[in-house]
Parts: sequence; structure tokens; C-alpha cells
Amino acid sequence: MSEHAHGDQKGSRFIQHHYDDAQHQFDSGKLAIWLFLAQEVLFFSALFVAYIIFRTQHPEIFEYGSQYLDRTMGAVNTLVLIGSSFTAAYAVRCAQLRNQRTLVICLAITLACALGFLTIKYFEYSEKIHHGTLYGKKFVPHVDPDGATFPEDAVIKPCIHGSEGNLGADPSIPPPAEGEAAPCPDNTNMFFTLYFAMTGLHGLHVLFGVFVFIWLLVRAMKGHFTPDYYGPVDYAALYWHLVDLIWIFLFPLYYLI
Repeated sequence: MSEHAHGDQKGSRFIQHHYDDAQHQFDSGKLAIWLFLAQEVLFFSALFVAYIIFRTQHPEIFEYGSQYLDRTMGAVNTLVLIGSSFTAAYAVRCAQLRNQRTLVICLAITLACALGFLTIKYFEYSEKIHHGTLYGKKFVPHVDPDGATFPEDAVIKPCIHGSEGNLGADPSIPPPAEGEAAPCPDNTNMFFTLYFAMTGLHGLHVLFGVFVFIWLLVRAMKGHFTPDYYGPVDYAALYWHLVDLIWIFLFPLYYLI
């Protein structure tokens, strides 16, 4: 986007004196945000490596634990983030064209989507906490007094306990009686530990994005962004694309596979 004209080189009062011109300030900021995103990728890469190692060594706990996740909520959140990524990108274009009204609308929609994502995640986390699927806690499948197992559509399979156990149905192990907790693989809590660690950290990035877009929205309503000064909108959009991309990986890895 640095190839677009920036208009009058000294047209904005937000062009700092220690830069040669608007283009210099924009390029410096763009380099800084790319470096920041690079370290974010490295940061999340360590967690994805941990996921790969545990998934490779203990596939049964991921197969078992994933049935306790709400795929509908995860899918809706995926669509919400994809839509917000589009409005964030279009907001940059609106700032370049001095289309202030559409810029404000795009930033407001992006902010609303971010809040919507966190709201859905709140209800999803609340459900997990209510049923005891907590971070680092010994997992015991939840059974309501009427014998229903959480979640209602989960297919709880009998499994073999121990280091050699897996989710393959063992005819020697009878299904749980009504009101009895279904057996689960050892260390199933590791699934929820990784789940809360990775989705929770991602959620913190979404929360940070909320504050950024509130700040941008206030400034946009004051008319601060012009064709020669739209860097903050561009940098925030790049950050938001990374947040979106990380969730696109998290959703299938935990909810679908």
C-alpha cells in the first residue's frame, strides 16, 4: 500500500518532524509492524509445535476431547473474523480515498465483529467451566442427574485406560451405566490445557484489537486520517489479518480434525 500516493507530503499535522516526508513515516511504521507480526508468528509457532507433539503422541485424547467443543460456535466465530478482516482491509482503502463516512462504518463493523467474537467465546468458555473442562484440571466427563452426558450430541466411546489406551471400542469394556461418568483416555485434561492456552491467548489478541479499533474509530470520527496519513489504519488491519489467520488454523485443529 506504500505505492499509493500520499498526497501533500506535509499535508497532515500527524507527520512527525523527524521523518523526511509522509512516505518515510509510512514505510518506517510498516517495517515496524511487520517485525512485530514476525515475532507474533514465532510466539504462536511454539504453541503449534506443542500441539503437534501431543497430537502425534496421544491422538486419542484429541479425538475424545474435541467432541466437547461446540462446532457451531466455532464456525460462527470463524465467519465473524473473516468478515471483520474484509472490513478492516476496506477501511484502509477508505482512508486512502478520504472517504471518512465509509471509513467510520468499516471500523465500527470491525469493532462490532471483534466484540461479537469475544461474546461468543465467553458463552463457550462459560459452558466449559460449568461442566468442569478446565485448564490443567483432571477431566471427568460431566453427567447430568437425568443421565445426559455433556454435550448432548457427543458420542462418548468406551476406551482403554493406560499408556496403551486409545479410543477404539473395546468389546470387553461395557458402556457406562446411566448416571455414570463415561471412561476417558488418561491425560484428557492435556487437550483442554492446550485448548485454553491457545484459544485464550488468541482471545487476548482479539481483546487488544478491540482497544486498537476503538482508538482508530475515535480518531476517524475526528477526521484524522487522510490520503497522506493512514498508516495506523493500515498497521491495525495487518495485525487483524494475523489474528484472523491464527484462528483459521485453530478452528479446524481443535473443532474439526
